[in-house]
Amino acid sequence: MRALLVTSAGVTCAMALTLPLATSATAAPTPDLHSASSRPPSTSPASPGAGPPAVRAGAAEPAGSTQSLPLAPLAASSDRVAGAPAAQGLPQRDARPFSLVGVVWDDPEAELHGTVQVRTRATGTTRWSEWQDIETHNAEHAADLGSAEREGRTVRGATAPLWVGDSDGVEVRVRPHSPEESDHHEHAEPSDHHGSAQPQDRAATPVPLPEGLRLELVDPGEDPAPEPARSAPAGRAAATPAVFADTPSTAAVLPEALTAEVAAASAVNAELAELGATAIPALTQKETLESVNAAPGAKPYIGPRPKIITRKGWGADEKLRERNFAYTKTVKAAFVHHSATGNNYTCKQAPSVLRSIYRYHVKSSGWRDFGYNFAVDKCGNIYEGRAGGVSKAVLGAHTLGFNTNTMGIAVLGSYGATNPPAAAVTAVSKLTAWKLGLFGANPKGKVTLVSGGSNKYKAGVKVSMNVISGHRDGFATECPGARLYKKLGTARTSSAKLQGR
Repeated sequence: MRALLVTSAGVTCAMALTLPLATSATAAPTPDLHSASSRPPSTSPASPGAGPPAVRAGAAEPAGSTQSLPLAPLAASSDRVAGAPAAQGLPQRDARPFSLVGVVWDDPEAELHGTVQVRTRATGTTRWSEWQDIETHNAEHAADLGSAEREGRTVRGATAPLWVGDSDGVEVRVRPHSPEESDHHEHAEPSDHHGSAQPQDRAATPVPLPEGLRLELVDPGEDPAPEPARSAPAGRAAATPAVFADTPSTAAVLPEALTAEVAAASAVNAELAELGATAIPALTQKETLESVNAAPGAKPYIGPRPKIITRKGWGADEKLRERNFAYTKTVKAAFVHHSATGNNYTCKQAPSVLRSIYRYHVKSSGWRDFGYNFAVDKCGNIYEGRAGGVSKAVLGAHTLGFNTNTMGIAVLGSYGATNPPAAAVTAVSKLTAWKLGLFGANPKGKVTLVSGGSNKYKAGVKVSMNVISGHRDGFATECPGARLYKKLGTARTSSAKLQGR
């Protein structure tokens, strides 16, 4: 359906994350990557017949784990809406420690028309949370239909994941919409709708829940162990330009202004990559332009490269993902999302949140890798998402219908009713100024994208969008939340200014 460039299996993730030899610039506070997930093991005993017992002392799985529990019909309750199908869920039960929850089902094309609520018990206590809503999601973040990521994999439908913190008890209920609710949601359209959706005229009939509903309980595992500081090989730094091995073929991106001279630095960068960089340092504007070897007299609009915490830095288990990488030709636009995982996390916990989402995307939803190309936490730290090289046009699974030639940025949290922190919006500006600049894109400009098919635009339709768009611009969804969506104008202006426009 569309061209995919997939590397050979011999290319390792480390090679894609090479580290340039340049002085770090000031960046957002970096989370403590070595203490965020430390927690006492659960000591509460499992109830008879209640399922797996809580983890005993010393038995925690450092690489993380997933518990998948089938849902069952719940006894009829007084609040059941007449005419609605039966609710499903799980009564209160013990579980091995987990920190993130979500619900998946068999058919990725089936939609869950209903509400999903969960409450959890804090690890080692008798304290239960209030009921919390889980965003039903319904395929809005996913690989495009007909793409390689959909082929040969067991992809599932899924809700958004919800971060609940260290827990060892859970209760969940999934209530289907009544016929009236289903009809209302079927025809409801976001206020920014542009009239190209595919409305369906359906009678108000009960919509059953998808088959194969399962509750996924994800333990992110422990944070990566601290590593001794290592310096670059002696005698190499002064002679090597600040270029890193995953720089795109800039001659194809801005042929009139840039040339690619990556080979001269490949030996040193490969050696540094083998050391396993946990962060790619920030560069000044001058260093950034030097890193892409701008032609004499050229004035490419590329913002300073921000500091980026690599997958190794947040502890990604590279054995989980698909071995190969997938690329598109360029990066024309950026779609901004919120992760919808809630705001009850600290910046020290952000790496744990990322590991949980990663495991949920791959093990629970059946995706090849983490869906978003980048993530940003509430303190403004920027993280590498999907593997393949932070400066390359890596194919993501973030905006159904518009994954080709775009990148996805997820701001960790839920921003429908909560204002996004200024640091997070600033980080989006910095990241887009640099990454879009590498491909010649103007953050304040417009771009024409061809839809791969969504609930808003039919496949093949050409759509004019902002170069920095919100998820809802390509899919009828509330993402990235009304409050974050309102900040995208600020992000566009700041990003273009950082590019020197």
